[in-house]
Amino acid sequence: MPADLGIVVVNYGYPTLLEENLVPLARHHRPDRIVVVDNFSGIAQRAATTALARREGWALIAPALNLGFGAGINAGASHLIDRGCQLLLLLNPDALIDEAGVGALADGCTANPASLQCPRIERPDGTVWFAGGTVRLDTGRTSTRVGSDSSAANGWLTGACLMVHASLWQWLGGFDERYFLYWEDVDLSWRCAEAGGSLVVRDDVTVVHGVGGTQAGAGKSPPYMYYNIRNRMLFAATHLDRRRLLRWFLHSPAYAMAVLQRGGRRDLARHGGPLLLAALRGTARGIALTVAALTSPPDAHKLNPGRRRQPVTEEP
Repeated sequence: MPADLGIVVVNYGYPTLLEENLVPLARHHRPDRIVVVDNFSGIAQRAATTALARREGWALIAPALNLGFGAGINAGASHLIDRGCQLLLLLNPDALIDEAGVGALADGCTANPASLQCPRIERPDGTVWFAGGTVRLDTGRTSTRVGSDSSAANGWLTGACLMVHASLWQWLGGFDERYFLYWEDVDLSWRCAEAGGSLVVRDDVTVVHGVGGTQAGAGKSPPYMYYNIRNRMLFAATHLDRRRLLRWFLHSPAYAMAVLQRGGRRDLARHGGPLLLAALRGTARGIALTVAALTSPPDAHKLNPGRRRQPVTEEP
């Protein structure tokens, strides 16, 4: 792998997935160019992750709280760029990629530094999880159905495995930390396209993604419900004109119901109360974001590409 390539992974909980997926990959790379950002989840989990990072020689960023995914990636990326990395691989703990795949993505970004490069991602059973994504402006939903083209208008790339050149990352300002969890990759993709960059899905590179692995099989959680619903309207309030913002707002109840149903009937039967409350709170926060945007001067809610956002501390 290129000497100027760094890998950043955000961990939460015990480092089981890091052992399974990152250790085999990292042994083909300089250990000091591997950064794990361990969002705090408990003393025992932090101790286990610290021990693994020390054993493997990785850099460890260990905040005293949960920064969220976007802020965690930003911290790791800054660490790597300060140490001379020109290529950044953003990787989920539950994503498995081999050395050849990393090399192909790195070559793509080197040849086209103004691009975000993402592999084809499959589930462990071989079915496709991501091969392209589109934002549906009519209903305010994202689609990864067959035929979705990330390079077309309104495309997006998943942040589960993403290669980016450091110059583009710095120009875009990294992830918008207001999202905390979910939709930050859609936002980054949108800003990249607005700034004149390109979104590339590499069908010649395949990654295996243990979907839901970071949630340890616990199903959809209240934070998942809250941030998915709230962040959809944060994206709309940040990037869309008033007409489309209002259209997304009107589809909010249907979207909240769809998110509630993603975990299946078992999740609703076991945790229906907390999940429903999180969905209601996410919808309420989305309403507040919409009202603030609609009552502001025209386009005042739209932020410029490249502007670094400040994180917002918010309980789900």
